[in-house]
Amino acid sequence: MTTREPDQALSVDDLKEKILTHLHVSLGTDRNKASRQAWWRAICSAVNESVFDGLRRTQRTHYKEDTRAVHYFSVEYLMGRLLSSNLHNLGCYQAVADAVEQLGLNLSDLEEQEEDMALGNGGLGRLAACYIDSLATLNYPAVGYGIHYEHGLFQQTFQDGRQIERPDSWREYGNPWEICRPESIQEVAVYGRVETQHDPNGKMTKIWHPGRTIKGVPWDIPVVGYNGSSVNVLRLWESRASDFFNWDVFNSGGYIDAARENVEAETISMVLYPNDETDRGKELRLIQQYFFCSCSLKDIIRRYKRAHGDDWSQFSEQVVIQLNDTHPAIAIPELMRILVDRAGMPWEEAWDICTDVFAYTNHTLLPEALETWSVAMLSKVLPRHMEIIEEIDRRFLVEEVEIMWPGDEGKKRELSILENGGHPRVRMGHLSVVGSFKVNGVAAVHSNLVKTDLFPDMVKLWPDKFVNVTNGVTPRRWIKACNPRLATFLDDQVGDNWPAHLEDLKKLKAKADDKAVQKAFMEIKQQAKIDLASTIRHLTGIQVNPKAIFDVQIKRLHEYKRQHLNLLHILLLYRRILQNPDYDIHPRVFIFGAKAAPGYHLAKEIIYAINKVGEKINHDRRVRNLIKVIFLPNYRVSLAEKIIPAADVSEQISTAGKEASGTGNMKLSMNGALTVGTLDGANIEIAEEVGEDNIAIFGLDVDGVKALDRDGYNSRDYYDNNEELKAVLDWLEGSYFTPSNPGELAIIKHSLLDHGDPYKVLADFEGYVAAQEKIDGWYRDPSVWAKKALINIAGMGKFSSDRSIQDYVRQVWKLEPCNIADK
Repeated sequence: MTTREPDQALSVDDLKEKILTHLHVSLGTDRNKASRQAWWRAICSAVNESVFDGLRRTQRTHYKEDTRAVHYFSVEYLMGRLLSSNLHNLGCYQAVADAVEQLGLNLSDLEEQEEDMALGNGGLGRLAACYIDSLATLNYPAVGYGIHYEHGLFQQTFQDGRQIERPDSWREYGNPWEICRPESIQEVAVYGRVETQHDPNGKMTKIWHPGRTIKGVPWDIPVVGYNGSSVNVLRLWESRASDFFNWDVFNSGGYIDAARENVEAETISMVLYPNDETDRGKELRLIQQYFFCSCSLKDIIRRYKRAHGDDWSQFSEQVVIQLNDTHPAIAIPELMRILVDRAGMPWEEAWDICTDVFAYTNHTLLPEALETWSVAMLSKVLPRHMEIIEEIDRRFLVEEVEIMWPGDEGKKRELSILENGGHPRVRMGHLSVVGSFKVNGVAAVHSNLVKTDLFPDMVKLWPDKFVNVTNGVTPRRWIKACNPRLATFLDDQVGDNWPAHLEDLKKLKAKADDKAVQKAFMEIKQQAKIDLASTIRHLTGIQVNPKAIFDVQIKRLHEYKRQHLNLLHILLLYRRILQNPDYDIHPRVFIFGAKAAPGYHLAKEIIYAINKVGEKINHDRRVRNLIKVIFLPNYRVSLAEKIIPAADVSEQISTAGKEASGTGNMKLSMNGALTVGTLDGANIEIAEEVGEDNIAIFGLDVDGVKALDRDGYNSRDYYDNNEELKAVLDWLEGSYFTPSNPGELAIIKHSLLDHGDPYKVLADFEGYVAAQEKIDGWYRDPSVWAKKALINIAGMGKFSSDRSIQDYVRQVWKLEPCNIADK
C-alpha cells in the first residue's frame, strides 16, 4: 500500500489558505458573511484538489498498465457523507480540523452541513460502499457502476406514529464530490420490434428497431483509498431524454406534452426501487435496471476498445463484472446482444466471453427477493433480450441439463430460466447462475443454503462454481471516522496500523481483564451514549438516561428481521413493571431505526405499533424510566454513525436461514456492543470469533426452522401455552395504546396467529426473553460487561471488508494490485 505523503505534509497554514481561496474564488463570498454551507463547500473544494489529483494519477496508471479491473454492478451505494471519510483516508483530518478551528469554526459542526448521498436503502448498498472503499485501499483497479438517483429511497418522517415518505432531495443545491462527464454519455434503447434478416449466404441476423432512446449521463464520485493510495471511481448514470424538447409541439400550444418525453426519461433515475405493485411500476423498475446495465457495459467496452480496438480476444482477461444480487442480471443478455448483433460474433464465442466475465453474488433466500419478470413485459420492453434469454435457456437445457439428466422433463422445468405456467416469467436468479463463472453467498451458513436449498441441481452441474465470501465492513468509516475516541484508544492498545490491518485487534484480547483498560473503554462508551442522548433529545424531544443499557435494532423494516419480536419483549417488560412496582431490571433504552418500503403494509404497521407503544411507555410515570422506546426518524448512514458507537446491545434477531449475512452485526460488535442474535448469517461466524460466552445466542437454528415447517408449525400452540405471551398479544387488540382507534394494532397479532407466523416469532419468543435476561445480568457487573465488549472488538479482525475483497480477488476476480505513480 502506497502512502500519499504530500497530502499528509500539508501544513495547517497551507490548508487555511486553500480553504479561504476556495471560499473567495470558487464560492464568491467572504469570511465575514459566509454561511456554514459555504464554509463546508470551501473545505470540500480544498480537499478535492488532492482527491482529483489522485484520481487523475490512478486513471493514468491503470491505462498505462492496461490493468485487469473489476466492475461492480449494484443498484445501491449507501455512501453516507464523504468529507470525514475522505479526510481520514487522506490522512489530514486533524490538520484540517486545526485549520478550521483557527478560522474560528468547528469541523464537526460543518460536517453536519453535508447531506447523505441518497443512493441506497440498506445493507446491500452499504456493503457496496465498503467494498469500493477497500478496493481503492488495496490498490485494486475497480469501477463501481450504479444509478444517479435524484431522490434515492425517501426521507422518512412520522405523523402520529405513522411513516410518511417525502422526497430526499440530497443534491438540490449540487454536490461537491461528484463531477459530470458529458464526454462519456451513452444512449440506451427500449421497446420497439425485432426484424429477422438473411444475407445471400443464408446467414440470419437480428435487427432491433427501438421504439425509444434514452440518454445516460455519467456522474463520477471519486473513491479515496486509505492513506490516499488509489482513487477509484463510482460512476452513476442519470437518465435524460435524447431529444431534449419538442419545440413544434410547444409552439402549437402543447406546453405539457412538449416536455413529456423529457419527464418520462428523467423518471428512470428519479427514485430507488419505484413501487412495483402496479404494472407501470414494474415496467419502470425493469427499465431502470436495464438502463444502468446497458450504459455501464457500453462504458466498459468503450474503454476496452481504446486500448485494444476491435480485438475481443483479451476482453475476458481484462474485464470482470460482479453482479451485486439479481438487479443487474439483465446485463448478461445485453452483453450477448452486443457481441452477437453488433460485433457479429458467433453465439458460442460470445457465450464463452460472457460466462468468463460475469460473477454473481446472491444476497437472499427469500422467494420474493429473487427477481422474476413477466415474459410479456420483458418482450414488450426489451424484445431482442427476450429472444436472447430464450436461446440461452434452450441451449442450457439441451447442452447441460439433458446431458446430466437425460429425458427428465421435470428437471428441465425446475432448472429452466423460464418459469412456465399461465403467466410465464423469467427467473433472474437462474439466469445469473447460468451466465456467471462464479456464484457466491455472503456468509458460511448462507452459502451452504444457496447450494442445498436454492440451487442444489445447479451445484450438481457446476460444483466448482459456488463459493463463499463472508461480508465485511470498512473499519475506516465504522470505527476511525465515526468513533474517534475508540479509534484513539485502539491506537494506544494495539498500535495505529489496525485501520488497514484489522486483525491487529486480536491483541486487545490479552488486555480484556485489565481493569484500567476496562475503565477507559467504559468511559469512551459512556461519552458516546451522552452524545447519542443529545441527538435523541434533538430529534424526538425525549430525554433518555445515558447510564441505561442502549439496546439497538437498526436495519430495514421487514418481518424476517423481526422488529416485532423486539416489540413483544418490550410489551412483556412493560406489563411486568405495571404488575410489580418493585420489578428489578437495569434501565434500558430501546432504540430503533428503520424504513419500511412504501408498499409494504405490515412493515409500516409494525413501525406504527412501536411508535404508539413507545408513546405510552415513555409518558407513563409508573415505569419510573426503567424502559424507554425510541424510534429515530429517517435512518441513514450519518445517523448510524451516531448510534453505533453508543450501542451496548446489538439486536440481530432474524429468523435463522433468512438473513444472508448482515453487516450491522459487524459494525456494532467492532464498536463494543454485545450481540443478541439467532444462529443466522454472520452471527454464527461472529460467535466463532468472539466465543459463545460473549454473545447471547437464542432460538431455532436453520435445521430447527426447517423441522417446524416440515412437521407443521402452529403458532397458536405457543400463544395458548405461554400466559405472558398471550397477554401481550391480546393487549394489542384493545384500546390501551390507541384509545381513539381500538384494535388498531391488532394486525400484528393476526399476522402471528391467523396468517401462520411465517418467521417463527412466537416459536423464538421464550428463548429471546431468556437471552435478554442474560444481557441484564451481564450488564450489572461493569467488569464482566467491559471484558465481553473488549473481546468482541478483539474478535472482529475477520470482518473487515479488506478481507472480503481479498477473498473475492483470490476466489473470483484474479486481480493484481497496481501501485499508483506519484506524478
